[in-house]
Amino acid sequence: MRQDQAYIGRQPIMNPNQEIVAYELFFRHSAEATTAIYENSLQACTRVLVNTVSDMGAQWLLGDKMAFINVSEEMLHSELLELLPPAKTVLELETLVSASPEVVERCQFLRKRGYHIALKEKGESLLSSPLIDCADYIKIDILAYTLDEVARRFLEYQSLTIKVVAERVEHHEQYDACKKIGFHLIQGFYFAHTETFTAKVINPAFAAVLDLLNMISRDADMREVENGFKRDAALSFKLLRYINSVGFGLSCEIQSLRHALTIIGTKQLYRWLTLLMITAGENSAAPALMKTSITRGRLTELLGEGYFDKAGRDNLFVVGVFSMLDLMLEMPMERVLEKVDLPEAIQDALLHRKGVYGPFLALAEACENQDNSRIVTLAESLQLDSNKVNDCHIASLSWVEALGI
Repeated sequence: MRQDQAYIGRQPIMNPNQEIVAYELFFRHSAEATTAIYENSLQACTRVLVNTVSDMGAQWLLGDKMAFINVSEEMLHSELLELLPPAKTVLELETLVSASPEVVERCQFLRKRGYHIALKEKGESLLSSPLIDCADYIKIDILAYTLDEVARRFLEYQSLTIKVVAERVEHHEQYDACKKIGFHLIQGFYFAHTETFTAKVINPAFAAVLDLLNMISRDADMREVENGFKRDAALSFKLLRYINSVGFGLSCEIQSLRHALTIIGTKQLYRWLTLLMITAGENSAAPALMKTSITRGRLTELLGEGYFDKAGRDNLFVVGVFSMLDLMLEMPMERVLEKVDLPEAIQDALLHRKGVYGPFLALAEACENQDNSRIVTLAESLQLDSNKVNDCHIASLSWVEALGI
């Protein structure tokens, strides 16, 4: 890897209702890096950091999400840090950052400028730290304690006006426990782990979407598709609202269902139904899971630019979004695929991460999980450099935020 390359990763931070309120951004100089910044890579990582967040400033950061940025002691003192938008930036001090008078003074200065400060607590209380008065957030690594100890740690900070974040939450049981304890924010990829549950009942809205997807897959007559929409008033409304939206770029208003279906076309309709698949009905996915799924779909699609035509990239989008349907519907992927007709290449990617689409899905998943060695291996096998991967990652995040989901 060239010395000026660095990869970006991100992890969602949610409130107890699983609504994403922030993302922690990670910047790795190499596959071997275990902290956000190596001393000898400060310039490269700072460049990626500033360029990336500056790009996001015109898009994603205009929304209501915060950006948690891992900061080393050297970077904390860098003037380049002050190029980041203060109101939306949380500077998360790495555990090796000292609580020296110089660091305390710098944190106080940055807070006056509008930046937020987060401290990490991994095995030792921060109540006596000189930095405690600078903190807006405290992160507790729940894997460093038993759950009873986590609860006691949480209570220690309740007298302070500080938001406490549960970090490294990896399973549903841990999430439920942290929610019960009262954590303000919860961070981790517990919702992205593949688990097998008792099959969730697919309600009529899901069933209607599945039926329409299957109709399009077998090139059904448009009148049959229209009748499928007519059987579900909510679907018809959503379609008309979507196609009349400013983002669709039409100069005339679409008023009839047949007109809408003609304008949108089968390929775009299939793509839209794929999105709707995880947002329809009472059994829609949790907001965090939903956003991760759609972001993965967009990232998988963008990574395939230069390799596939429009139809192929549409398939990549479907691959990415559908790759989490086993979690959403709480059933094994094999059973999910029994319910919807998909091309063999898409099924191969979903089941085995193989075939023409599999490596792109695998790379998108590696980006989500900050699996740096796998990112490098997959990116190199696809002849993608770090700038391309980073651009695709940020573009996918911005695109999903713009959807307003």
